[in-house]
Amino acid sequence: MSAKLPLNSISSRNHVKILGTGSKTILFANGFGCDQNMWRFVTPAFQEDFRIVHFDYVGSGKSDISAYIPERYVTLQGYVKDVLEICEELELRDVIFVGHSVSGMIGLLAAIEQPKYFSKMIMIGPSPCYINDGDYIGGFERKDIEELLEMMDKNYIGWANFLAPNVMANFDRPHLGEELTQSFCSTDPVIAKNFAEATFLSDNREDLKFNTIETLVLQCSEDMIAPLEIGEYLTKTLPHSSVKVMKASGHCPHMSHPDEVIELIKEYLS
Repeated sequence: MSAKLPLNSISSRNHVKILGTGSKTILFANGFGCDQNMWRFVTPAFQEDFRIVHFDYVGSGKSDISAYIPERYVTLQGYVKDVLEICEELELRDVIFVGHSVSGMIGLLAAIEQPKYFSKMIMIGPSPCYINDGDYIGGFERKDIEELLEMMDKNYIGWANFLAPNVMANFDRPHLGEELTQSFCSTDPVIAKNFAEATFLSDNREDLKFNTIETLVLQCSEDMIAPLEIGEYLTKTLPHSSVKVMKASGHCPHMSHPDEVIELIKEYLS
């Protein structure tokens, strides 16, 4: 059962849910366009041994949308503040941070700013930069990102219906792509566009060298958002890290291949 949380708190703002009774805490952080419910296939495997903390970034999921301030969330630093404020209010220490997609870099920035909160990092499909730059392969040309952002402005529902199934992949199970589409469509289009800009125009390559937290990177074998070259780049540039290439395909293996995600996380934590 979830712990009861005070009204008008950071926890209420970010729709925090706490499960399990273990002495160590795992904080699960969602990727762009997602909410905490998407961890439901993974977290039951850890509830007996860990305290599980779920949350939604302000503007996503069931967070308090009235707390959304555009100026705060124009870059990833606004989402970093969400993470650090949750850690402060819950008095967390030595957290195992599990971040999907852009939350990998949000977690990295949070750990650089306040390392006392974190003991281990697990990044699922992270990318320090989504745009190709010389020898660096991010997966997209800048004009591709600009066209995607323009499409969000012109036809948000059409954008969601196009992008979400391709991000999820695993087309033999269309219900997965449909769930991600619904998640995209349930987000306020203006907030989603701002988060998309903060995500896809970010470049955290120079931040990687400041990582001091032991980190596991889970890289999918086929992923349109974070191609294999990203894993190879992180192997060379992210200190204190190991990279595992999964059999899973698509960008949301915690939904499409939860058993493999659970196995690799348990192996790492043991």
